Amino acid sequence: MTTLPAAVAARIDLHLAALDARLPGFADSVYVVGSAALGAWQPDRSDIDLLIVTGRTATADDLATLGALHETVLERPYLDAVYLDRGSLAAQPADRRQVPFAVDGRLRTDTGCGELTPVLWLTLRRYGVAVRGPEAADLGIRPDPDGLRRYNLDNLREYWQPLAAQIRMFTDGSPDDTPVPADQVVWMLLGPARLHRTLAHGDIITKSAAAAYLGEHFPQWAEPADRAARHRSGQDVTFTIADLRAGADLTDAVTTDAWSRFAPTP
Repeated sequence: MTTLPAAVAARIDLHLAALDARLPGFADSVYVVGSAALGAWQPDRSDIDLLIVTGRTATADDLATLGALHETVLERPYLDAVYLDRGSLAAQPADRRQVPFAVDGRLRTDTGCGELTPVLWLTLRRYGVAVRGPEAADLGIRPDPDGLRRYNLDNLREYWQPLAAQIRMFTDGSPDDTPVPADQVVWMLLGPARLHRTLAHGDIITKSAAAAYLGEHFPQWAEPADRAARHRSGQDVTFTIADLRAGADLTDAVTTDAWSRFAPTP
């Protein structure tokens, strides 16, 4: 069982105390997912991902109260919370439907929730940390292997490859040694590798672990991936336009390999 960092536990406790005071009985069960559940939470960089199961369907007044609560946090770590009633939890929605969710200190009710994917249910089942309510393994969550595979394959083609194309367009003509923000490069180098690893093994790994996976399976990008992992560990690492372009090339290679190996047979 993952032990939550003290800062994470304290932040959650504050939110639940305020939530219980203003909406008694609303937060029925609470689970930590995301980086904190995977043991990869980093101060000043990571937010706190929660799934909050509610004892009732949220009313307009409930949503107004939730919105005000999330807006009281003016700096990180934000609580990126998804609110599902019990019926919705049982359905395991993975279609990014419209439910209340908070991101970057703001409650959203006017758009689909991008966290409602097969990855959420796999993470909850295997790594979710119960703050309140039964253990995650006792919820009866059954991740759908075919849905998980399709989600990851489509995500590589529909999100990551277009992002790689944008990078090539926006960096066209820029000198290779031009410095760029480290987080942009790390995102491109390690994100697609995590999806490939899930497709290969049906599990979730951290961004740092994705660097080692790249070194083993895509060794031509081992060196920039290692620098990305060192940046995530807190080391001062410099990245350039050349590294960003390498991330774009890596994305295409990982996507092509994933579709050739893991796409369902027609």
